Amino acid sequence: MADEILEVKYNERLLSEVAVNSKFSNNVLGIVLATKPCFYKLWSVINEAKKQGLPYIVINSGQHYDNLVGYGVKEFDLEKEVAIDIQLRGDLSQKSAEIFLKAKQIHSKLKELNKDLNLVPYVNGDTLTAGLLPAAWMFASNQRCIQGEAGLRGMSPSSFIGLKKEISTEKLISSQLESDWVTNRSEPFPEQYDTYTSAAGCEYFFAPVKLNAEYLIREGYTPERIFTVGNTVVDAVKLKKTQKPQESIFAQYPALESGEWIRFDIHRRDNLTKQRFMSIIHSIISLAESGKKICMVELTATAKAIDYYSLRERLTKLSSTHKNFLFTPLWKEYSQVMEFTNSPHCSLIVTDSGSMQEEMNELNKPCLTVRFNTDRPETVFEGKTNLLAPPLTDKILIDLVNYVVDHDYFARVKDSKKLYGNEVGKKIVKQVSQIFQERPAMFSWAHEELKIYKEKDSTINYL
Repeated sequence: MADEILEVKYNERLLSEVAVNSKFSNNVLGIVLATKPCFYKLWSVINEAKKQGLPYIVINSGQHYDNLVGYGVKEFDLEKEVAIDIQLRGDLSQKSAEIFLKAKQIHSKLKELNKDLNLVPYVNGDTLTAGLLPAAWMFASNQRCIQGEAGLRGMSPSSFIGLKKEISTEKLISSQLESDWVTNRSEPFPEQYDTYTSAAGCEYFFAPVKLNAEYLIREGYTPERIFTVGNTVVDAVKLKKTQKPQESIFAQYPALESGEWIRFDIHRRDNLTKQRFMSIIHSIISLAESGKKICMVELTATAKAIDYYSLRERLTKLSSTHKNFLFTPLWKEYSQVMEFTNSPHCSLIVTDSGSMQEEMNELNKPCLTVRFNTDRPETVFEGKTNLLAPPLTDKILIDLVNYVVDHDYFARVKDSKKLYGNEVGKKIVKQVSQIFQERPAMFSWAHEELKIYKEKDSTINYL
């Protein structure tokens, strides 16, 4: 049964305060928050829009809306900024349908309030919202969007084709650094679908690294509309490295302040399939029983899988019998994650998150990514702060973790290459300002693309 469909919430005061500006062709940037990473990755874009005087509103899709996962809205002081709350609910199908229905409602509402206002949504990365809102907005308004964190495409080392369970740890590592990498867009699911379809409904693209831009160009997007700017995650990391959390993670879990810990966080749908998930959990248990200090963070999807496979009792018992094993809920504050990972008590991050791969590169911290592919492959073969840890068997995972920790394999990350730039939000807003000054519309017909002729108003909203 579907969840209740909630009405879109509008902050009439904030919407009435948006002043359209002929300097920017009456374009207003609609900065779209969707999931937990958006709250910190888009903070600097919002901050810079305010500083640079770019007309904007903040839209929260509500894709991550509960008090824990959605806490970033409060942590980054964004509650007072949200002008439109789409209030998405339900499963993937319901959320998808709601995006299309509510995009039209939002467009109509804004035209009622100010017929001159031309909203240009800015979606980020590979969320469901980013994947579907550009199509929904294009159908509702005859205008395209802007995609931040564009061009994320999954890749695997070619050596992983036909990967064998018996592969040695040394070979597993060397093959990632020495073999070619091939496109593998099957995962993460549905994020790879989302980022790919997002691009089709966008007019401009901000790519984190050159590799992302190259993918977009190969897929046929206009090179002049693709900007390689870095990733706004660096702005959030810089902010939170200097800000203390409301409650220190070491006060919440005092054991973390003793020795060096390996932090596990697993939540991707791909890794919740039985063989993979059991391999991951068995490796965690084995590492803890062998004496390694393990902190396992339980995300929402992880909790469901733990209960589905009847593993909770075993993990809870391990936590009570082994002081070197912490089994914690999701850490509420992004500041807490930064506090721990940037401390000497974090020896290794084992994750299937995309953002964590970026953050560990920025912090020069070692990362193992529990996947057969990654949409941040540059962190492996260029940044060298990350390695893939394919969840084929628990032995592969156990041996790889032991190898990199016991041999201090990642000692070289102190001299690793930082990949994602600096002051990225500032660069993005400056470029958007220029685009808005040059482009009154975010849509082109073929006769316009071919520079044959232009019309003052090329929309067809009357159809």
